[in-house]
Amino acid sequence: MSLRPMLVALVVLAACGPSKAPSTPATGVRIVDPAEGATVSLPFTVRLEATGVKIVPADGQPTPGQGHHHLFFDVSPTPGDSVIPKTGEIIHLGSGASEFTVETLTPGPHRIIAVIANGAHVPIAGAGTDTLNVVVGP
Repeated sequence: MSLRPMLVALVVLAACGPSKAPSTPATGVRIVDPAEGATVSLPFTVRLEATGVKIVPADGQPTPGQGHHHLFFDVSPTPGDSVIPKTGEIIHLGSGASEFTVETLTPGPHRIIAVIANGAHVPIAGAGTDTLNVVVGP
């Protein structure tokens, strides 16, 4: 067997380069603190980072490229075309804040989902969300 065909195949494979990881949404939110799976004590602060959207106070208007954060505690997000309701499990950061201090939460495991919505409190279409699981210590 000739060495030349194997060398050509290796050169072709090397030229293709590494495969790319799946792309992330151009617009979305990431929970940067606390870390996934962390055990936290009350109070603790949830810090958020947005990509592809300017975080501004909610003004009731669905302005393209602008939005504000919402945190869903132990409940699933509302459908993408529905207004996010005001409940005890959903925190609206309508002031334009990118962090929220959690002061009351029962001890044990909890799931927090971050969602970006427009000024009318409707999730931004196609925007990525982020989920965090934490354990509140005694």
